[in-house]
Amino acid sequence: MVSAVFHSPLEASRQSALEKKAPGTGPSAPATVRAEPVEALPSTSSGRSEIQTQGEREGTRRSRIDTRTFWLAVLPPVIGMGLLVGVWALLTKSGGAFPTPAETFAAAVKLFANPFYSNGPNDQGIGWNILFSLERVAVGFGMAALVGIPLGFLIGRFAFLNRMVNPLISLLRPVSPLAWLPIGLLVFKAANPAAIWTLFICSIWPMVINTAVGVQRVPQDYLNVARVLNLSEWKVITRILLPSVLPYMLTGVRLSVGTAWLVIVAAEMLTGGVGIGFWVWDEWNNLNVKHILIAIFVIGIVGLLLEQLLVGIAKRFSYDD
Repeated sequence: MVSAVFHSPLEASRQSALEKKAPGTGPSAPATVRAEPVEALPSTSSGRSEIQTQGEREGTRRSRIDTRTFWLAVLPPVIGMGLLVGVWALLTKSGGAFPTPAETFAAAVKLFANPFYSNGPNDQGIGWNILFSLERVAVGFGMAALVGIPLGFLIGRFAFLNRMVNPLISLLRPVSPLAWLPIGLLVFKAANPAAIWTLFICSIWPMVINTAVGVQRVPQDYLNVARVLNLSEWKVITRILLPSVLPYMLTGVRLSVGTAWLVIVAAEMLTGGVGIGFWVWDEWNNLNVKHILIAIFVIGIVGLLLEQLLVGIAKRFSYDD
């Protein structure tokens, strides 16, 4: 910055005297240049330390958020289970036929010490009974998927077929699944095929309805483009309909599996044989209430795992985000 400085006569004489003493200065010397103070730049080490401090603060903030999210996810279920066990313990404190939580837990530890023992067709561990029930669910649900998903595509694709089948679905869907069990026993003359038939008939409706709704919600512009390009019906289904309908279809699959797992317990109670439902009924005949309570928790846990598995698959193919 160059600035013009004005002096009084006395100061001017003093300045001229100083200019005579200082070599290389004189009247022709340029005006005085005053250098503004410049702040020193931070050293490399201090810059790194500042960046490191900011990184540590950001890491601390993220860890706090992660910890808070973790506790918000864990604490509510733990508190809910604690309340359930607490109410259970209070109600059974005075004794009676209903077992306490401690007695039920001790029986569960003993039961799951050897869940896969086999002493004959009517005396098998709880692990084998769960596997047999899951096998029936898989067969009945698989047959329902093979029939229900293509039928849902056809109903959603063709309006004439939709108007023809819709009254039948509205009539048969509200029927209780167990009402179909005697029909299965009459036709198949055996308990195991009758149970699978019951699972089939109760699992097919959610897949048919959700798949048909998904096909009907495909934008008409997509189908118009397919018509202009003269695509075959197979390409329309595989290239246009299937990617759009997949989330709806997986929702129907999830609902069908949950319904099948609910129905299998009641069906096995009535048909007998091997399975978690038959095991519960057999324990009731033995008046073993502790094992019945354990079976209730096991049925709920298996159903929850199936639900979470299918929800994860549905989220994987969801295009909402």
